[in-house]
Amino acid sequence: MGKQALFIRHANEVITLKGSSEKPMTKEQMEELHIVKGGSVWLEDGKIHAVGPDEELLATYQARLEEAEVIDATGQVVAPGFVDPHTHLVFAGSRENEFNMRLQGSSYMDIMNAGGGIHATTSATREADHEQLYTESKRRLDKFLVHGVTTIEAKSGYGLSLEHELKQLEVAKRLNDSHCMDIVSTFMGAHAVPGDYKENPEQFVDLVINEMIPKVAELGLAEFNDVFCEHGVFTPEQSKRILEAGRKHGLQPKIHADEIEPYGGAETAAEVGAVSADHLLKASDEGMKMMAEKGVIAVLLPGTAFFLMAESANGRKMIDAGVPVALSTDCNPGSSPTVSLPLIMNLGCLKMGMTPAEVITATTINAAHAINRGHEVGSIEVGKKADLVILDVPNYMQLQYHYGVNHTKTVIKNGEVVVDEGRLV
Repeated sequence: MGKQALFIRHANEVITLKGSSEKPMTKEQMEELHIVKGGSVWLEDGKIHAVGPDEELLATYQARLEEAEVIDATGQVVAPGFVDPHTHLVFAGSRENEFNMRLQGSSYMDIMNAGGGIHATTSATREADHEQLYTESKRRLDKFLVHGVTTIEAKSGYGLSLEHELKQLEVAKRLNDSHCMDIVSTFMGAHAVPGDYKENPEQFVDLVINEMIPKVAELGLAEFNDVFCEHGVFTPEQSKRILEAGRKHGLQPKIHADEIEPYGGAETAAEVGAVSADHLLKASDEGMKMMAEKGVIAVLLPGTAFFLMAESANGRKMIDAGVPVALSTDCNPGSSPTVSLPLIMNLGCLKMGMTPAEVITATTINAAHAINRGHEVGSIEVGKKADLVILDVPNYMQLQYHYGVNHTKTVIKNGEVVVDEGRLV
């Protein structure tokens, strides 16, 4: 027997984003939310079966009302479940001491080069066993869910050795199997050069290419392959070799690009045909143009810039240039220790010049496309997964107007209520 049908009725607004499943939205398309006023949604067997005006769905399903759970969404907004396409979900430890150091003037790269940053989290993650990593990461995952996220990407990158990278990816797989959230895994062995390879980074690049990538692919533990293309980390040439090696083993390329300084990361993303290029605070105009031409999605992380007290990426300029834009928390212990995608949406408006409609597109359908899930989630369309969020506001504009607030009231994952009145069920 299938899951009980759910009938969400009479919302002030149902944000459908219809017609966006084939490719990410760009330019003025990002404003087109395709809202149904006074709308309703019928969910059954974990899928969306119908969406439209309440009177139409009521007429269609009148004879089946008794077998359905009815949710009254009067005065509220129904949207697709949020998608977070860039997180470092699985890690151990905390770095609040570095936060204090930065407040006193140390830069992110200063701290990293002194053995802190990624290296500090690598040490803590290597020391943690599977159970500790699972417990800590599940706690974060639950918090994401309460903030309306129903699909999330999780990168490795705090192991920096085959054994510990596999450990992170195995924990992410276990979470995907046991938690209601859908987790899409990315291998990021090339997150930093470990200290014992500092004098010979090429040797570590060879290790990533010849040992790590083949094993990750053989075990089926990741869908994507990511690299930190940045001065003092991996060069564009090294990044290209790592990403092309991953593709040969079936791992699609992603890239951390132009975060600290202009370094050709956006251009590299376009050249290798990456699914997304992320960060992009210092991306060049030429890099943006190339990304737009190749359809590379810009996954922007305003929380990272905010927490590092840096200027945000120019989201407005990228959208106007035709680059498809998504937003993400970049949840990680060093530069963005947050699970609040609603806050990131606020920052998209306040720090990047995006409109309230654009940030919704950027955290739903464009975010879904950034992890190759646009055909399954990210919009409220017949046949897609029944992943929805009910927001306790009368219109979508208030999500950004009342900033710093989690307006998530109800979360529905695969047709089942998993968050009710803002709390896990």
